[in-house]
Parts: sequence; C-alpha cells; structure tokens
Amino acid sequence: MPSLYQSLDSVPRRHTIAFVGFTDEEKGLVGSKFYLDEMPQAAVAKIRAMLNMDSLGTSPTKVEIDRGDKLLLNALGIAAQTFKLPLSAVNVHAVGRSDSDSFQDRHVPAISIHSLTRDTFPILHSPRDRMDAIHFDDYYDTYLLMRAYIAYLDQVLDSPDGSQETAPAVVK
Repeated sequence: MPSLYQSLDSVPRRHTIAFVGFTDEEKGLVGSKFYLDEMPQAAVAKIRAMLNMDSLGTSPTKVEIDRGDKLLLNALGIAAQTFKLPLSAVNVHAVGRSDSDSFQDRHVPAISIHSLTRDTFPILHSPRDRMDAIHFDDYYDTYLLMRAYIAYLDQVLDSPDGSQETAPAVVK
C-alpha cells in the first residue's frame, strides 16, 4: 500500500483517497466494522468506493463479481483492458466474508480484488502461507492495475450530491 500511495501522490486528485489496513477480518470483520462504526453516518454516505485488496500475488489478478459494484467492476475492466493487464473473475464470496462486506452492508459501493483460485485458496492460513507463495510478476501486475484503476476512478466517480466537492474512496 505505501508504494501504491506514493505512485498516486504526485498528481492532484479530485477525491480524498484513504489507504486503510484493517485487523481481524477472519474474526468477524472487526477492523472494518469498527472503522465504519466510528465514522458519522454522513461521512459514510460520502464514501464513493471501497476497493478491497486481499490475498494478492498467488496468481494473476482476480475480482469478485457476485457482490461487486457494477460501476466499479466496469471501471476495473476498462483499466485492465487499456493497460493490457490480466484480470479475470473468480467468485470467492461463498468461502467467507471480506472487509468489503462491511462497506456493502452500509450501502457503500465496493469491489474485492484478489488472486485466489481453486489451487491457491488452500495456501491461506496454512504453513504454505509464506512469501515464497507469492509470484512477484503477478503481484506487480496487480499493483500496476490498481495504480491505473484508482487514477481512473478518481476521474469518473462523482461526489454523492453531484457537486465538485471531493468524496473519499477507501483502499484496503
């Protein structure tokens, strides 16, 4: 996340982008729920997008489409196609809840980007869940895609009331 932040920091943005790391997703989305519970509802209503990045680098970039916001999914597809970066749909929502669910439960548009497949899912929380499980070419492609995607979203997302006021986006 720090490298992603730095890559986007040099160009002024229309929206405020918050890079947040949540804790205890596996224990009931503790961190993401707390984050939202501590925020006034008016502030939650101004969040234009939540981009959840989870379990990256074990394969080329994947996206959950069953629960993903359609505008966010479309924009991700445009960014991937424009920059010729790999992207495919793999729905993993049935496996468990993700931090993006806390935002979706509060009616915030959200999308979950990951690299899980039938082959890579068993790595999670197992003795094989180590740095050597990461394919750094795939991880770098995801970084490039997210960099382009966030910059693109900054241009195409409107503020909640249609004004030029900036509205935050949350990147996990």
